Amino acid sequence: MSDFIFSAGDYPTRPGVYLMKDAAGKIIYVGKAKSLRARLSSYFYSRARHTPKTRAMVERIAHIDILLAGSEKEALLLEASLIKKHRPRYNVVLRDDKQYVLFRLDKMSEYPRLIMTRNVVRDGSVYFGPFTSAGAAKATWKLLNSVFRLRKCNDRAFGNRVRPCLYYHIGQCHAPCVLDVDRDMYRDIVRRVEMVLSGRTGELVGRLRREMQDASEGLAFERAAQLRDQIRAVEKTVERQAVVMHDNSDRDVLGLAQTENGLGLGMLYVRQGRLLDEKTFFWPGLTLEEGPEVLDSFLSQFYGPGRFIPPVIIVPSAMESEALSEVLSELRGGRVRIVSAASSAQQHLVGLARSVAVQAREQENSITRLLAKGLRLEHEPLRIECIDASHLGGQGMRVGQVVYEDGRRAKGETRLYSFPELEGTGDDYAALAAWAVRRIESGPPWPDLLLIDGGKGQLASVEKALENAGWDNSWELASIAKGPSRRAGELEDRIFRPGRMNPMPLKPGSAELLFLQRVRDDAHRFVIGRQRRARKKRMLDSALLDMPGIGEKTARILWDRFGSLEAMLEATPDQLQEIDGIGRKRALRIHEQLSEIRVCRKSG
Repeated sequence: MSDFIFSAGDYPTRPGVYLMKDAAGKIIYVGKAKSLRARLSSYFYSRARHTPKTRAMVERIAHIDILLAGSEKEALLLEASLIKKHRPRYNVVLRDDKQYVLFRLDKMSEYPRLIMTRNVVRDGSVYFGPFTSAGAAKATWKLLNSVFRLRKCNDRAFGNRVRPCLYYHIGQCHAPCVLDVDRDMYRDIVRRVEMVLSGRTGELVGRLRREMQDASEGLAFERAAQLRDQIRAVEKTVERQAVVMHDNSDRDVLGLAQTENGLGLGMLYVRQGRLLDEKTFFWPGLTLEEGPEVLDSFLSQFYGPGRFIPPVIIVPSAMESEALSEVLSELRGGRVRIVSAASSAQQHLVGLARSVAVQAREQENSITRLLAKGLRLEHEPLRIECIDASHLGGQGMRVGQVVYEDGRRAKGETRLYSFPELEGTGDDYAALAAWAVRRIESGPPWPDLLLIDGGKGQLASVEKALENAGWDNSWELASIAKGPSRRAGELEDRIFRPGRMNPMPLKPGSAELLFLQRVRDDAHRFVIGRQRRARKKRMLDSALLDMPGIGEKTARILWDRFGSLEAMLEATPDQLQEIDGIGRKRALRIHEQLSEIRVCRKSG
């Protein structure tokens, strides 16, 4: 039981965010409020109505910090970012917050193409989805592209291609990049693809059947066969999609269900009245009493920038705050309504979502659980940071850092640390120790597990640096070293932990060890890749930037085109002229300068 004494008069009645901390100063809960005083008072003056989770949290409160906001909407946005950053123990944290696959049709292009993406950008494109299964989305993409023959190449290749690509020769593209393709015909193809992805398949199939019949009667059998293939592709695309609404609208539907071990949430993606896909989420230890909090926190975390947001979101019960609708409307660029299930049709959909939620369960053998058990950690390592020190003959000392969250690579968290003060030393231990200090200075979010590429020496170097820095926010540490043969890909890599002479008893080939090897390999590839890029840049600076009339931009273009200085020296004026931005006169001038370098090399 905490000895924290709450005084309502210490807190304002303005909107804001509150951060509850335990005796160690660790944030255990983040919440928002229209009135901070009223919301915080409810934790201490109405304890009889608390759920078991809230009672356990209140007993651990040792301090409360507040951040004032200009409105409830600002408080909502701040709360979501703080939950994602600190991942407090008592918050409903959305662990599976990855962006799902969408289809994007660029309507602003003269010859649009259909691509798969995970982000929504307001650029005039039309989006369809989402698909929780990337494999299923890719199969649909391949089917539609092969039959409807849309272009596949990106805009840069489209504008610079001089001959048709392989897709044209195998009958899967009309090659508008180089051929005079009828624009009306192509727009008709685009409309057909839109009709498939928008759920208007019945209308499209009827139209295609009539065209096929006309082509057959006119003895245009090749055209009739193409239309037959399109009909089959459309039917195969929608064969697993059930019609659940008849208003052809887009909506997401949420349902909650209490299971044996926690609270499940089911989500239905309804597009143009068809059930496109479904997804489940699970929080262990929670009950339906926490349902309102779960819904509120889930919606604010799930629908972020770049996510497809439908105009209607149906929830099991009414939600008090209107700020969330305002935030989602701004993100979508159009009105978003969060409505409770009122009509029989809506209640039916929520019932379907609830039946999906019943199937949600915690993954007992998730990699974070396996790591906690195998490495004997106190908590699951939801955030893992891995570091690797690297240099080239003592020069360019760097430490690369990659991050995994909930078992998946968080590419946006990748960092590279440079240490010019260690140039010429080749001292990995000093670099790792310096990194530890820099990492503390950079601030949260902190890792649950720090994995170091190396053996006991590297592990001890980081551990001592953290101790010397007076760091009291204990991180779980581990290092991974090559096995006896020192060969890459060896199954017997060894994991060391502080305070142990021998490596951890992880079985060769076990899921835990293979995962840690993958994390280590990602860190190694990242830092080595950056080292090579830096070496190429130094070569570029010395060989190209000294040439008159060539700046960094032109040098980079040349490097991207040829890949090496040797290839540039062998290039002809015609090859140089093929590069965007380099005309005939400039190509001749660059070729002359490169020839001088070639002559100097031979004579030297």
